[in-house]
Amino acid sequence: MQLAHIALWTRDLDAAAAFWQSVFGATIGAPYRSHRRPGFVSRFAVLPGDAARVELMTGPWIDGAPDAERQGWDHVAIALGSAAAVDAMAARCQDAGCLVSAPRTTGDGFYEAVIAMPDGTRIEITA
Repeated sequence: MQLAHIALWTRDLDAAAAFWQSVFGATIGAPYRSHRRPGFVSRFAVLPGDAARVELMTGPWIDGAPDAERQGWDHVAIALGSAAAVDAMAARCQDAGCLVSAPRTTGDGFYEAVIAMPDGTRIEITA
């Protein structure tokens, strides 16, 4: 068994796709527009090595009503393989203005930093 993909809602699909491409080197798929659910558009961001896929989704109803689908997730953690890789990506994200929390070892033993997509959705990058 393996995880097929994770998905997140975003208000700005193009900004989200550009973020995943520039920060993680993801290959961004073509937009899919649903005929069954007008206004729904998604794109897949495929991480290098085809290790994981993130489905970026949008629709005009995001956060529009109390029971509406909500933008984002709490966070997802992406393992980069080493503390040096975390430090390097954190430095790039600091320069790009999307670093939320600098690299550190957490109380539960993870070496991580926190970055944010343009819409504020957080991503942990771990060793």
